[in-house]
Amino acid sequence: METKSWIDQVIKQEEIDKYLVDGKDFINEEEIHKTLETNKVSSKERIRSIIEKSLSIKRLDFDETAALLHVTDDALWAEMYEAAAEVKRRVYDNRIVFFAPLYCGNLCVNSCKYCGFRKENATEERKILTESEIKKETEYILNEGHKRVIVVYGEHPKTDAKYIADSMKAVYDVERKSANGSVSRIRRINVNAAPMCTDDLRMLKEVGIGTYQVFQESYHKDVYKDVHPSGLKADYRWRLYALHRAMDAGIDDVAIGALFGLYDWRFEVMGLLHHTADLERQFGIGPHTISFPRLTKASGSELSTSSDYLVNDEDFKKLVTVLRLSVPYTGLIITAREKAEIRDDVVKVGCTQLDASTKIGIGAYDKAAHNEEEDKQQFTIGDNRSLDQVVMKLAEMGKITSFCTAGYRCGRTGEKIMKLLETETEGKFCKLNAVLTYREYLDDFASPETKKLGEALIRKELDEINAMDFYKNNKLLDVLNDYYARVSDGERDLYV
Repeated sequence: METKSWIDQVIKQEEIDKYLVDGKDFINEEEIHKTLETNKVSSKERIRSIIEKSLSIKRLDFDETAALLHVTDDALWAEMYEAAAEVKRRVYDNRIVFFAPLYCGNLCVNSCKYCGFRKENATEERKILTESEIKKETEYILNEGHKRVIVVYGEHPKTDAKYIADSMKAVYDVERKSANGSVSRIRRINVNAAPMCTDDLRMLKEVGIGTYQVFQESYHKDVYKDVHPSGLKADYRWRLYALHRAMDAGIDDVAIGALFGLYDWRFEVMGLLHHTADLERQFGIGPHTISFPRLTKASGSELSTSSDYLVNDEDFKKLVTVLRLSVPYTGLIITAREKAEIRDDVVKVGCTQLDASTKIGIGAYDKAAHNEEEDKQQFTIGDNRSLDQVVMKLAEMGKITSFCTAGYRCGRTGEKIMKLLETETEGKFCKLNAVLTYREYLDDFASPETKKLGEALIRKELDEINAMDFYKNNKLLDVLNDYYARVSDGERDLYV
């Protein structure tokens, strides 16, 4: 199919217009700039009162977020870092959830100036994976110990909703035995793909999509137009309302993000907050997660290294901190784009999800297993540590690794999970499931050094659980003890 006719067929104007208010979208650049300007200077008392609101697990408003973005006092930033860590602990406890990306295709109709997949990049080897190749990649991911993947696709007619649905089925079909004989499979598939119409999204819902992830990249319309000169992605509003359509399709876990480095980072944080607020206004729930990737070097992209808005490490930590405080009940994802030392530092201010053992080429896990050179990638990976290495580092930091997918399968999604997060309840269930899935990992995949650290951490977690009234009052201790014994004996995939 000709690219232009496919794009025209995909975009349905009526599935944009229904979400507009008086013909306008929810991003008002003049209003955002005015909010940032009028909140440039705030007293310490005001900043501390905003922090207190966040600690009560209430979303901050636009003025409050703008005020935090303009803090210049190092002592106040230290208080904000501490508060962000506390917010994360209250909502999500001390666990970190892991996933692995699985790139299924890099054919793309877009001309994004920052991306190695863009159609004009002649150095990129183009490929979409067959069903058998997808299963092979999944086997390598399972062999690391992962239970959750995000499947990623270029925006192209050959990787349309039907292909995505079939590839998801292939991933879910794979089973692997660990060294001790336990059967392992992927329990949750999240999807990063092109914006789709509502009917196509319902197809993905039927095959078991977890979270649907679409990043706006930049909320500034002129910047967006400049860096997306042609292709499906050139339509700002089709992308802006991708997750609204997902909500209408019954996919109630959606994920937003911006590519920091395309425009002013404070503006983009405000854009993410406006996106969150509009989802809450129209559907009663905001995004399940927020991501904040930074521009990194991409093959054939001059912009990826020359942008005037590249974000330094200090400002990166600040923007993550403000997001944690601004939307305290939403998950935050920091990916392997970032260097190991950056991730180890920033995870302390409220991140909830990480990837590890990450390969982002097409068929890259198989190539790595055979020591073949990986193709040029969509962007540069900064953290090449294995899953075991990152799990061990987190254990040294006192953070438990979780492979839990229980909420999704127990119906704790969408509005239900948001209420549980806001009331600091969901994290308590997650603490139990983190212990159970950590036990699985330690027994099935961990190195001896990681297992030793993990054993000590599990004992600490169990002591905390046994001392908490929530578990006693809800009669969950007997359930946990039963499940823990069964998992220790080799049973798998038990969850609360």
